[in-house]
Amino acid sequence: MFESLLLHLAGQSSDSAMIQLVKWLNPILEPIVIMVLIILLAMSAGCWGIIYFKWRNLRKAQIQSIEFLEAFWSSKRLDAIYKVSDNLQKSPISQVFRAGYIELGKLKKTQVAGEAGGEMYDAMGGIENVQRSLRRASLTELTNMESLVPFLATTGSSAPFIGLFGTVVGIMKAFIEIRPGTATLEAVGPGISHALIATAAGLFAAIPAVMAYNYFVRRVKVLYSEMDNFSMDFLNIVKRHFLK
Repeated sequence: MFESLLLHLAGQSSDSAMIQLVKWLNPILEPIVIMVLIILLAMSAGCWGIIYFKWRNLRKAQIQSIEFLEAFWSSKRLDAIYKVSDNLQKSPISQVFRAGYIELGKLKKTQVAGEAGGEMYDAMGGIENVQRSLRRASLTELTNMESLVPFLATTGSSAPFIGLFGTVVGIMKAFIEIRPGTATLEAVGPGISHALIATAAGLFAAIPAVMAYNYFVRRVKVLYSEMDNFSMDFLNIVKRHFLK
């Protein structure tokens, strides 16, 4: 069907079949460019919304994590630290602690029940349970911190090509509309300059997205490293004082 259309168009003019096809598609080229610009505008708006949302959340996470660590190392009672963590819900470290504390409470109940029944308690098994709980909570918090960030990477990698596609289509339209004797810079300049707006829009969407993506990835890595360090410190405290 596509080949027959090309042959039909080629038979009606001295122009090549491809040129005739492009001329036939001319009425829809401008809507394509407009649609490309709308897509890029939507991607850019989405990226700026994500940038603000993630910056605010990661900033709160960092501030509350510092507050939690100060409370953790200055207090000698885990139950008091647990109460403090209620007001620091944005801190991933506090959420990791809460998961470990809850699992530790379950293990202490099991230990007490086992000792009352004259059974041996497996301390190493208890440590592994706490460790798994901390690890699971860390991965959950990491997933939450990384949410929406991949969209920035997608925009950064695809927006320039989407903009380039719009530019190519716009330039095709500009050359199609050239009439005999009007192939001058004044004639084709405006159409080409308008087409290049799509490339500019693609770069406008991509550059902030890439910069923000790299920034957020670094912040997330720092917070995840702090969670990992805290988990090891918490396990050492549990081994020394609670599961003997």
